[in-house]
Amino acid sequence: MTDAILTRREGSALIAQINNSARRNAIAKEHCEALSAALGDASQDPSVRALIITGDETAFCAGADLVAAAHSAAAAQAAGKAPNPAESTMLPQLNALVTEIQAAEIPVLAAVEGAAAGAGASLAFACDLIVAGEESYFTLPFGKIGLIPDGGVSLTALASVGRHRALALALLQDKLGVAEAEAAGIVAQRAHQGHALEAALQLAQHLHIAPRDALAKAKEAINRTALGQLDKQLAWEEPTQYAQMDSVGHKEGVRAFLEKRPAHFD
Repeated sequence: MTDAILTRREGSALIAQINNSARRNAIAKEHCEALSAALGDASQDPSVRALIITGDETAFCAGADLVAAAHSAAAAQAAGKAPNPAESTMLPQLNALVTEIQAAEIPVLAAVEGAAAGAGASLAFACDLIVAGEESYFTLPFGKIGLIPDGGVSLTALASVGRHRALALALLQDKLGVAEAEAAGIVAQRAHQGHALEAALQLAQHLHIAPRDALAKAKEAINRTALGQLDKQLAWEEPTQYAQMDSVGHKEGVRAFLEKRPAHFD
């Protein structure tokens, strides 16, 4: 992999593209840090009206890069260090990114094609507006590797779809397709397959109907009510997730993923 993300300017929008197509744009520490940096740059430039986060035509983001996390943990063990999930995983960086998206003074859009899975769904739900292609879907398959939903999605999904649908996503780990997501009001705009980014750019240009500072305060007003407990939720999720990472179920789930076989849980 070269750069973790690819950025370019289109009109008044800054596009940040996750650059890990070989792993369906799964994210690791460097991707979260690079997205945070792009958001910081966009927020400080008064000519930028929106940041658009996207993947490619095959996937928005397939979740956490478990291969990178496994390599990081193995390197720590080889160096004689005790496993430390705060260092081997990207959860601190993801949580920081989610917090920054929510607090940013510019709208952050997700242009979704294909899967927004696991941490990819957490990232998409953290964004202010979602534009989704016809074959896109959202799923929270954390349980398949013995984990809980993280990256704040236990709160952002709840705020978007309601308690029982959020529980179905978390417990059954089914897929929320674009049609249902649009009907629920999660998807701001549905696009032809392969055209989510183009539609997101058009949506970003529409943001010129109001002053930049007015949009910032409108976003703050909504998020103060809908996501006012985000910091507390992230503070609960992180140590809870680390405890799960030490479980037998998680270790079996990761082994099964890396070995490309079904997991066997008691």
